[in-house]
Amino acid sequence: VRSAALAERYRQVRGQTCSLAARLSAEDCQIQSMPDASPTKWHLAHMTWFFETFVLEPYEPGFQPHDPAFRVLFNSYYTAVGERHPRPQRGLIGRPTLAEVLDYRTQVDARIAQLLRHPVTPAVAALLELGLQHEQQHQELILTDIKHALSCNPLHPVYSPGWPLAAVAPVPLQWMAFAGGLVEIGHAGPQAGFAFDNEWPRHKVYLEPYALAQRLSTHGEWIEFIADGGYRDPRLWLSAGWDWVQAQRIEAPLYWRRSGEDSADWHTFTLHGLVPVDPHTPIVHVSYFEADAFARWSQARLPSEMEWEHAAGQWPPQEPARCNFVETRALHPMPLAHGQSDGLAQLYGDAWEWTRSSYEPYPGFRAWSGAVGEYNGKFMCNQYVLRGGSCATPGDHVRASYRNFFPADARWQFSGVRLARDAA
Repeated sequence: VRSAALAERYRQVRGQTCSLAARLSAEDCQIQSMPDASPTKWHLAHMTWFFETFVLEPYEPGFQPHDPAFRVLFNSYYTAVGERHPRPQRGLIGRPTLAEVLDYRTQVDARIAQLLRHPVTPAVAALLELGLQHEQQHQELILTDIKHALSCNPLHPVYSPGWPLAAVAPVPLQWMAFAGGLVEIGHAGPQAGFAFDNEWPRHKVYLEPYALAQRLSTHGEWIEFIADGGYRDPRLWLSAGWDWVQAQRIEAPLYWRRSGEDSADWHTFTLHGLVPVDPHTPIVHVSYFEADAFARWSQARLPSEMEWEHAAGQWPPQEPARCNFVETRALHPMPLAHGQSDGLAQLYGDAWEWTRSSYEPYPGFRAWSGAVGEYNGKFMCNQYVLRGGSCATPGDHVRASYRNFFPADARWQFSGVRLARDAA
């Protein structure tokens, strides 16, 4: 396998990660604000650990670990590799310092560059590409995790100066109908580019006729849901969702704050600071429970992941997503302008879209061999599938077959809603 293009891609992806961290202080990079989130410093080290463990250790002549202690400190969930530091305690890892972690990255990058000075086998190339896709996932996590951490600071720190949104006229919600029938979903295979193991095999499913909203549900529509008592009406909620709302005293999406009783007083914390809620932007930071209740309130439902992929496959991403931190530096979903799309809009790069599908294996699923086989399959329990990608997802990381997944109460990701309904 030719190594020059792979070396350049490696350099670009790894550099993008460092540019995200460069806006943060060493103190920012140490914060862990909840067990589900990790410190930026840990992300920087873990991604480097991945390349050291899965590429250098088996394939570098005369391999020696950068620091044997890192094998435990920066292992995430790979039990086949060995012991792991407890996830909720990652913020307690004061040493190594941020400078030492960045040096770790530099040293491993140099060793990977040396490996790529010569042609590599398809197996090595595949592991490197998996590592880069993995790093792009962690780029998104760096942004979502630091957003949660900064939101806990009463000073409302700004990660990225400048509010990127321009005023637009609202676009009324319209429905697009699909005939359904016997369709194929799942990744098309190596000829179609990279895919995680949970995206295949490609297989046939039968869909009844259905319709999808042409755009994502908005913050303004969510304000109407709140004003109509959506969080106080148990008829709208799944039983577990209602228990969650009551126990957690949920009254609005994550990061919303209200200074008065009027709906116009809603503000939301963003990576661009604390701003008034823009009613025309896609709703984000809602759980599956909230998405399901909102869909019921809207006299609709959430799409299945099969419906979503079947429809989205007719509008595949032709270029990096228009609303994406690399291309636009916008770290908030963008409003839809009139005439911006002739079909389904906002499919890629604004908000991850909850589906009503449980995360489970496709027929014939086989996990990757070796330790990397723990990447996806072991999590196929008590999770729901999200599709599409968000404003924090690298543009070349999105595709119609991509399956993201989270528990029903997760909210710190850029998760939103596209409504669906049955069609006659």
